[in-house]
Amino acid sequence: MENSDGGEINQPMLQRKQSATGEPVSSALEDVLSDTSLSYFRRLQRATAVELVTLFRLAAPAIAVYLVNNLTSMSTQIFCGHLGNLELAGASLGNTGIQVFAYGVMLGMGSAVETLCGQAYGAGKYDMLGIYLQRSTIVLMVAGVPLMIIYIFCKPLLLLLGESTEIASAAALFVYGLIPQIFAYAANFPIQKFLQAQSIVAPSAIISTVTLLVNILLTWLAVYEFGLGLLGASLVLSLSWWIVVVAQFVYILMSDRCKHTWTGFSMLAFSGLWDFLKLSTASGVMLCLESWYVQILVLIAGLLQNAEVALDSLSVCVTILGWAFMVSVGFNAAASVRVSNELGAGHPKSAAFSVVVVTMSSLIISVILAIVAFMLRHVMSYAFTGGETVANAVAELAPLLAVSIILNGVQPVLSGVAVGCGWQAFVAYVNVGCYYVVGIPLGSLLGFYFDFGAKGIWSGLIGGTGMQTIILIWVTLRTDWDKEVEKARNRVDKWEDKTEEEESLLKN
Repeated sequence: MENSDGGEINQPMLQRKQSATGEPVSSALEDVLSDTSLSYFRRLQRATAVELVTLFRLAAPAIAVYLVNNLTSMSTQIFCGHLGNLELAGASLGNTGIQVFAYGVMLGMGSAVETLCGQAYGAGKYDMLGIYLQRSTIVLMVAGVPLMIIYIFCKPLLLLLGESTEIASAAALFVYGLIPQIFAYAANFPIQKFLQAQSIVAPSAIISTVTLLVNILLTWLAVYEFGLGLLGASLVLSLSWWIVVVAQFVYILMSDRCKHTWTGFSMLAFSGLWDFLKLSTASGVMLCLESWYVQILVLIAGLLQNAEVALDSLSVCVTILGWAFMVSVGFNAAASVRVSNELGAGHPKSAAFSVVVVTMSSLIISVILAIVAFMLRHVMSYAFTGGETVANAVAELAPLLAVSIILNGVQPVLSGVAVGCGWQAFVAYVNVGCYYVVGIPLGSLLGFYFDFGAKGIWSGLIGGTGMQTIILIWVTLRTDWDKEVEKARNRVDKWEDKTEEEESLLKN
C-alpha cells in the first residue's frame, strides 16, 4: 500500500492513522480477544500466541540493547579489575556509586518521552514525536550541568561519606573520564525512547553491538598499550556512548521508518519546556529513587570492616544483578511500548492482556537466570578479579543474589507498565516508602548492628524490592483499563493542543 507521495505505509501505521480520525481500529490481538465465536480457552491460546510474537519482536532487540550497553560498562570494569583490587574497587565505586547516579537521572527523565511518544504514536499523532524528542534532549542537556559539577567534586564527596582516601582517589580518577558520558546519556535516552515508541529497536541493538566491540579494542589499547589506566578506560567508555548517539541519530535521519515522526528541527522544541520539565522530573524521580537505592547500599558497604573485600564482593554481585536486570529492563521497554500504544489506540483489553503476558515471560526467564547464577556462585567472581577471598565472599552472597534476580523479573516490568500509563509520580512515592523507609534502614541495621556485613546490607535491598513488587502487583490488578484509555486520550489531546497554540504564537 502506498501513500500519496508514493512511499509505503505499513499496516500498523495505517491502523493508527484510522484511530486518529476516530474510526475503529483493528489489530490482531484485539480481534482475537473480541472474537466471541471462539471458546474462552481457544481465545486465550490464540491471544497468547499473537502477543508473544509481538512482545518478543520488541523485547528481544530491547534486551540486546540493554545487555550490550551493560556489557560495555562491564568490560571496562573488568579491564580495570585486572589492574589490581584497588583499581577494581575504584572503578566499581565510580561506576556503581557515581555513574549510576547520572544514568538514573537521565534514563528516568527520558521516560517522559516513553509515555508521551508511545501514547501519541498509538493515537496516530506522528508529528508530535519529533517535538517530544527535541524537548526532552534540551531538558536533559541542561540537567547534565549540575551532574557534571557532582562528578568534578566526587572525591571530597566520597571522603565525606567515609570512603578511604585510596579508594576515593581511584574512583575520582575513573569518574573524571565519565564526564562526557553525562551528555551522551542526555542525547541517547530521548532518541532511544523515540525509536522504541515506534517499535524500532533492532537498529539500536546492532549499533550497540558494534560499539561494544569497538569499546573492547580501544579500552585494551588505552589500558595496556598506552598505560592510561583508570582515566583512559573511562574516557573510552564515554567515547563509546557518543558513537551510539551519533549512529542512532543518523539512522533517524536516513530511515524511511521515521519520515512521519521526524520532520526536522523546530523552534517548537524550545516552547513548553516548563511543562515538559515537570513531567520529566516526575519520571526522573521515579527511576532515580530506584537506581540510587542500590548505589547507596554500595556506598554503605564501604563503611564496613574490611571494606575492600565487602565492596569488591558486592560490586561483583551488583554487576551480575545488573546484567540480569537488563533482561527485565528489555521487557520493561516492551511493556511500556505495548501498553502506551494500546492505550493510545483505545484498546483496554489488549493493554491488560499485554501486561499479563510480558510479566509472566520476564518472570520465567529471570528464574532461569537465578538458577544459573546460583550454580556458578563459586567461579563467577573470577571474571572480575583473581582473588580467592572475593570469590568466597561472592559465593556467600549468591543465594541473596538469586532471590534479587527473581524479584527483578517482575518489578521492572510493572514499572514499565507504570510508565506506559503515566503513573510515574505514584511510583515515586512507592519507591520512597519501600526503599528509603524500609530497605536502607533494614540493610544498615542487619549489616552493622547485627554484624551480618554485606549479607545484611543485601537483605535490606531484598526487603525494599519485595515490598515494592507486592504494591505494584496489587495496583496493576486493580487497574480500570477503560479509564486508562480515557486518560491516555486526554493526555495526547492536551499536549497536542498546547503545541498547536505555541505554533500559532510563533507564526504570529
